[in-house]
Amino acid sequence: MSFWGQLSFQDSFSGLGYELSFFHDHAMFVLVLVSSFVGYMMVCLLKSSFSSRFVVEAQALEAAWTVIPGLLLLILAIPSVRLLYLLDEVGSPAVSMKAIGHQWYWEYEYSDGGSAVGFDSYLAGDIGSIDGGYRLLEVDSRCVLPYGVDSRVLVGSSDVVHAWAIPAVGVKVDAVPGRINQLGVHLASSGVMYGQCSEICGVNHSFMPIVVEGVSPEVFCFWLMS
Repeated sequence: MSFWGQLSFQDSFSGLGYELSFFHDHAMFVLVLVSSFVGYMMVCLLKSSFSSRFVVEAQALEAAWTVIPGLLLLILAIPSVRLLYLLDEVGSPAVSMKAIGHQWYWEYEYSDGGSAVGFDSYLAGDIGSIDGGYRLLEVDSRCVLPYGVDSRVLVGSSDVVHAWAIPAVGVKVDAVPGRINQLGVHLASSGVMYGQCSEICGVNHSFMPIVVEGVSPEVFCFWLMS
């Protein structure tokens, strides 16, 4: 959950979230390093009174400013490609949940227990009745996932393009009509994670939040069976 005036990312609740935060810090370190060096060189050139009209080539310098940026791109590309593959990895899920986007609410369905369990999740009208509820982010029925195990989320839509996104978990996938997209979720701890539809899906686009509650596998089984 992000708060007013917060500059950093939300606290991560999954390994993917931690990896994305680390990659952001890694990329920002390289960006600040390059920007500082280029700015320093520009200031030195502006302040320098030396000039040379007879130097027509500098092979060593040209090799350096070709090889060094290439190495910097590799430093950014290798962890980036690794993360792209990790984002598409589902693993061996122990729990599957289906999330269907509607105008303008989410429908969730669990079918691992032999019989399908489904419910609709609307924006909560009275947040005072829910402990710790946030305005325009709380829902009347939270979806529940266990932590410590691999979970799979199947995302689709019944009308227009939506997007199921949870920043604290580091996942975002489009809900496309006529298509089922999947993503892997591995929660690291218990907690409540908030998200919102990230596609312009209509006039009430900003009023279909997503709330995921992470619980222990025992509590999840009890909740599902009850």
